[in-house]
Amino acid sequence: MNKLRISCLAAAALIAASPQLALAQDAYPMEPAEYVEVAAIHIDDGYGLKYAQHLATVWRASQDYAVKQGWITGYEVLVNTHAREGEPNLYLLTRFEKFETPEEQEARGRQFRAQMGRTIAQMQEESAGRAEYRTLGGEMLLRRMKWRD
Repeated sequence: MNKLRISCLAAAALIAASPQLALAQDAYPMEPAEYVEVAAIHIDDGYGLKYAQHLATVWRASQDYAVKQGWITGYEVLVNTHAREGEPNLYLLTRFEKFETPEEQEARGRQFRAQMGRTIAQMQEESAGRAEYRTLGGEMLLRRMKWRD
C-alpha cells in the first residue's frame, strides 16, 4: 500500500511539473536588451578631419552628458574602412534602454540646450553648416538581443 501511495504521489508530482517543463522548453533562447540607433554619415572628400573635430568636441560632449544623465547607455563611432561607392564613411551608434515620453523629451531638450549653452536656432544653424560637407545617408533602429542563461 505504501508503494502504491508513493507511486501515486510521484505521478501527481510529475503531472504537476510537466506544464512547467513544457514552458521552460518553449522559451525563446534570447531576450530583448538595449536599443541601438545607427546614423549613416557620408562625408565629402577633404572634410574628414573637420567632421572628426566636430565629433571629438561638440558631439562627444553631448553624448557624454547624455550618458551622465542616464539618457543613453553608450555611444561609438564606426569607420567604414573599405567603403564601396555610395556607402557611408561613418556610422554613429547611440545605445539606450528605453524611449522617453514626450514630456521627458521636452525637458531633456531644455536641459541639454542649457548645458551646451545653445538655443534651438544656434543648433540648427550649426547643423546647416555641417550639411555643406556631410550628409545623413539614413538611420536604423536596432535592438540588441541577449542570451537567456
